Amino acid sequence: MQKNLRKLENESIYILRQAYRSISNLALLWSLGKDSNVMVWLAFKAFYGKIPFPLVHVDTGKKFIEMYKFRDKFVKKWKLNLIKGYCPSIANIDPSLPLAARAAARKTEGLKAIINEKEFKGIIAGIRRDEQGTRAKERVFSPRDENGVWNIKNQPPEFWDQSNFNYPKSVHVRIHPLLGWTELDIWQYIKQEKIPVVDLYFSKKGKRYRSLGDKDITKPVKSSASTIDEIIEELKVSKVSERSGRTMDHEQENVFERLRSKGYM
Repeated sequence: MQKNLRKLENESIYILRQAYRSISNLALLWSLGKDSNVMVWLAFKAFYGKIPFPLVHVDTGKKFIEMYKFRDKFVKKWKLNLIKGYCPSIANIDPSLPLAARAAARKTEGLKAIINEKEFKGIIAGIRRDEQGTRAKERVFSPRDENGVWNIKNQPPEFWDQSNFNYPKSVHVRIHPLLGWTELDIWQYIKQEKIPVVDLYFSKKGKRYRSLGDKDITKPVKSSASTIDEIIEELKVSKVSERSGRTMDHEQENVFERLRSKGYM
């Protein structure tokens, strides 16, 4: 194993174990994308082949058919305890948001609903700092208020990667084991561990998806990378943003921060 991947793996496993040890009612978000598949894999390693908390898929009903087939296949193969959450109509979402952001915000409301229903005190999410500027401001253990709101200006310091694992039982916490990983790290780890991913990531007719979301607000990017090795080599030289195919990221400049402050992943 590459030295940097071993370090990242060990850190993520430590974070997962600390979260399980310190938070009473925990769940792991499974978006079906490459990052959350890596996170599921790490959870299997952290807990010796049996994940001791449920996975949550917040379903907008607008994912690619390939993603649903992948989910149904690996729920059975990996024997996952999966909870499906559902999202409200876009008509019930803040009309001041741009259209694609409103569509994405449905997931926020769906997640809030399932957190309240199941009384989850902690949610593990597979975000990374290098994905987007607002996510770069996140913490490994990130407290939210009772409404799931993230106060970007009031986050706990994490000096030298030291996190606070102990929060009052009334506080909801988001846990981010992959925060220090990069897109390249993710793909190198997928190759090393032979982790399955949705085949939309691989080029067909000169295009592939680098980031997966709802099919009506996610577009492929130009690419000839049709294997994991080719994706890795492409990423070593690419200057194109990972989220360049996400319509939401091309709307208002502050829209992502607005969504995340309200509880978006």
